[in-house]
Amino acid sequence: MQVIETALIVPVPEAEDAVGPYRARFDQAARWGVPAHVTALYPFIPPDRITPDVLEAVRTTVAAIPRFTVDFTEVRWFGDQVVWLAPTPDRPFRALTEALWARFPDRPPYGGAFEDVVPHLTVGHDVAVEDLRGAAHAVGGQLPLRAEAREVWLMVGAPEPDSWHTAARFTLGDG
Repeated sequence: MQVIETALIVPVPEAEDAVGPYRARFDQAARWGVPAHVTALYPFIPPDRITPDVLEAVRTTVAAIPRFTVDFTEVRWFGDQVVWLAPTPDRPFRALTEALWARFPDRPPYGGAFEDVVPHLTVGHDVAVEDLRGAAHAVGGQLPLRAEAREVWLMVGAPEPDSWHTAARFTLGDG
């Protein structure tokens, strides 16, 4: 049995047409069933520890962050292993992650692996750099993309095809 995990994400459906074909090939999370998104907090609480109180804490934390509009205007890289889209501005995503982490201090973003948690929408990772360059070029030609951040989704799943699903949705504030 695979380990089941959870994540809090901001879905970006406006990016699906541009990134979907490349994510399907080059981003394992897409094959698991995770839509185009910017991560708010991962890994989150194990599914068996998610209680009504946890859900309420997420709801109130997310509701305190106003809805926002972002533009994806640039393709960027983490080394030569990950190609991604940069949201502008990125501050609202950072504020959301910081607020969730402050509410759940034992759940640092990415398990504490990174000193600076950079908001990003992954296009592809950990495949041949030539494939990633092709994806970067193709997606870059479809920019800019404008998106409205309206919700945070609690997703649950395992590292296997089509296993991730949305367990709860939380609405960002009216601002």
